[in-house]
Amino acid sequence: MDNMTFGKYIPGNSIIHRLDPRLKICAVFIFLISVFFDAGFIGYGILAIYVLLCSLVSKIKLSHILKAIKPMVFMMLFLMIFNIFLMKTGDVIIKIGSISIYSGALLQTAYIFIRLVLIITLTTLMTSTTKPLELTLAIESLLNPLKRFRFPVHELAMMISIALRFIPDLLDEAKRIMKAQASRGADFNEGSFMEKIKSIISLIIPLFISAFQRAEELANAMESRNYNPEATRTKYKVLTWTHLDTLSMLITLGVCCGVIIMSFM
Repeated sequence: MDNMTFGKYIPGNSIIHRLDPRLKICAVFIFLISVFFDAGFIGYGILAIYVLLCSLVSKIKLSHILKAIKPMVFMMLFLMIFNIFLMKTGDVIIKIGSISIYSGALLQTAYIFIRLVLIITLTTLMTSTTKPLELTLAIESLLNPLKRFRFPVHELAMMISIALRFIPDLLDEAKRIMKAQASRGADFNEGSFMEKIKSIISLIIPLFISAFQRAEELANAMESRNYNPEATRTKYKVLTWTHLDTLSMLITLGVCCGVIIMSFM
């Protein structure tokens, strides 16, 4: 089991690293909207070029992005197979007994694969070039208008930040537990279906216990420091919006809006 790279910040001084985290969150949100519009392979090609340029500018290694995609391969394959055999649109291309595979199913399956790869890649770039603290400040800043409706903005931003911070730690803990269980004879790859279920349970239970212990330790540490989410506090780091952020937002809007318009044409 390889370490998952999602949620891990990679220090750097690239243009993407220096962009305002609020811009990155908004750009990812706009990208997510545009990627679900059916703009054909040309539209997805444009989005892929946009993601590739972001990756090159950020100076994040391709191997780092591939490690983020690898844990999602099983889910992607499951969705693709599920789509191929259940969708009944287009012409019949392959017929095996009572099972027919349609051209529309293959097309939609290709779209699903491309969408997932683009989404995972861009979100990985965001988390790899943005510190968890900056993401917390950005989320809190973007949701700040909801404070008028007594929405717990700070608490929500804090929970998201803690979740992002502990994802890599929990995955490392899962890897250690798997090695410990394997040394005791547990086999996660071979055996019958029930044996695999028992092996997974032997992994999940210690992982949950470890997660609850970490949560309790964190809660005790915050209480010992008299942490009060409702208290008025100053910020160590103040977010600033620059001309580079404005230019980046215009480029993102131009690309995504262009793809959305293409989907209607």
